[in-house]
Amino acid sequence: MRSTAIDRRTFLALAGASLLPARLARADEQALFLGARLNGDKFEAAVVDEAGADRLVLPLEARGHSFAIDLPRGRAVAFARSPGRFAIAFDVAGRTEPVAIAAAPGRHFFGHGIFTPDGRMMLATESDYEGERGVTGIYDATDGFRRIGELDTAGIGPHEVLLMPDGRTACVANGGILTHPDYDRLKLNIDTMKPSIAYLDIATGEVVEQVELAPELHKLSIRHMVLDAAGAVWFGCQYEGEPADRPPLVGRHRRGRAPELFTGGAGTLRGLDNYVGSMAIDRAGEVIATSSPRGGIVAFWDAATGRHLGDRSLADVCGVAPLAKGHVLATSGRGDMADMTPDRQSPLTGPAGVQWDNHLRRL
Repeated sequence: MRSTAIDRRTFLALAGASLLPARLARADEQALFLGARLNGDKFEAAVVDEAGADRLVLPLEARGHSFAIDLPRGRAVAFARSPGRFAIAFDVAGRTEPVAIAAAPGRHFFGHGIFTPDGRMMLATESDYEGERGVTGIYDATDGFRRIGELDTAGIGPHEVLLMPDGRTACVANGGILTHPDYDRLKLNIDTMKPSIAYLDIATGEVVEQVELAPELHKLSIRHMVLDAAGAVWFGCQYEGEPADRPPLVGRHRRGRAPELFTGGAGTLRGLDNYVGSMAIDRAGEVIATSSPRGGIVAFWDAATGRHLGDRSLADVCGVAPLAKGHVLATSGRGDMADMTPDRQSPLTGPAGVQWDNHLRRL
């Protein structure tokens, strides 16, 4: 299906986008961030500065999730929340018209994607729901985001995808949970889940490495990831077992080794409440932040050692993105924004009346 095939709601949303203000920051100005949100009864993707002021607002037809970002060319793709059927490519400064991307027949989006370093292709995590397998759809970003193929992720329920430092390898978090758009967000295979982290050669589609957790942790769905300064993959999980269980939810994988898991102690495990909703790393690449909207905390970890550094509380917190060394910007489903470190937080005045969704990305 070509990306130009869009429904009426998408067309109307995009038609209004060019009427909204846009201005990118200069190098000496504040950093910019990209998030999805609900503003009154309107779904939006918004570029904001670190003080929370809007720089660009893009209407969405339904709830958004996360983004693929092509920073050198100043563009991004906003994805619908899983099981999503739409994505929208747009210029983050509002200089060109947005482009709607429809999910291919038999596929739905999982809400995440990446661009290749040259900006020519965009990869999106998707489900082949009839075939009960995960794929990354491949889109030609030079030709209206036409879908030109897909790579098998060697698992079910691929969620977040990262581009590794070599610029050639995609790292995919296979959450292991089977869903079908006809059943909304119903989880169809909890007893047989098999989450994994898979590394794919983008050029050939080959699975060059794949790791799984211990068999007794097969209900620990690997969902979100971030790269540290050493190139290791940190991952956050959502537990689908008994609510009273308290398995570790945060881990690290170094290529060629077994995954490591970190707990942070009983208080942190209770605070995360079996659910990591998003992850970020500070600008120095040294401090990992893992958020839990269910528990209302952000837990911090030392990227080098895995040591737990502290927790910060914010109701319904989920979005986290890098600020300065040791700092992250956090957003919540209640509209709050805060500058956080492992031992303190400072509230920020964001846009009034909005509810931030799961992810916040730095531009």
